[in-house]
Amino acid sequence: MSTLAVIPARLAATRLPRKPLRPLGGVPLVVRVWERVRSLGLVDRVVVATESPEVLEVLAVHGAEGVLTSDLHHSGTDRVAEVAQRLEFADFDVVVNVQGDEPFMRGDAIAGAISMVRDHGFELGTAAGRRGPEIMSDPNCVKVVRADDGRALYFSRAPVPFLRDEADRADRDDLVLQHMGVYAARREALLRWVRLPPHPLELVEKLEQLRALAAGLAMGVAIVEAPSWGEVNTEEDLVRANAHWEQLNADATR
Repeated sequence: MSTLAVIPARLAATRLPRKPLRPLGGVPLVVRVWERVRSLGLVDRVVVATESPEVLEVLAVHGAEGVLTSDLHHSGTDRVAEVAQRLEFADFDVVVNVQGDEPFMRGDAIAGAISMVRDHGFELGTAAGRRGPEIMSDPNCVKVVRADDGRALYFSRAPVPFLRDEADRADRDDLVLQHMGVYAARREALLRWVRLPPHPLELVEKLEQLRALAAGLAMGVAIVEAPSWGEVNTEEDLVRANAHWEQLNADATR
């Protein structure tokens, strides 16, 4: 199966203004994400999807491929689907959505999401990392519960699975999984997903993947050892990301 990776990058971010163009190690964040995905060698082509001509120009300066998309999309998935529907990308069987604010996304997370589609027959694939109970009270850490065959049962910002009896704490802690910001999809499944109307669960939790689950689309969840470093959503996140970048480069030169 030929695979296309699309990185949605919206310039009109609210929590971190002009987020795609903010510097990480002296280079715009969105370029770092493109470089990261391309360097892993897991897909056949990597493009950035943006509503901003300015972002498109910056990508070109750095040799990264970009596609100008509508400024009316409500989600990254909608933006990715627009790219997938274009004639020049019609031959790709699998489309991977990698968040434009995750410059340190794990390669095994992307590979795992793709494998859920390619090797395990799911319409959609994603990844999750094993975590401890410390994330249960954090609504910014999205939790996922999955079935025995790897299919996602539910995603939530709430503490799931819930611990009712203290005697079951060890069993519950073994089940804590943090969702990671990557999706793989068969092209036709992706297009079906975005044609669906928003679902009440999606609107309440602010999790677009619940639209797909509620409609019966099967999403496999690959398990990796730990989640990615995380998203860059705030000024504080950007400071931490730059410190992490410097540390990685320092370690590489030792």
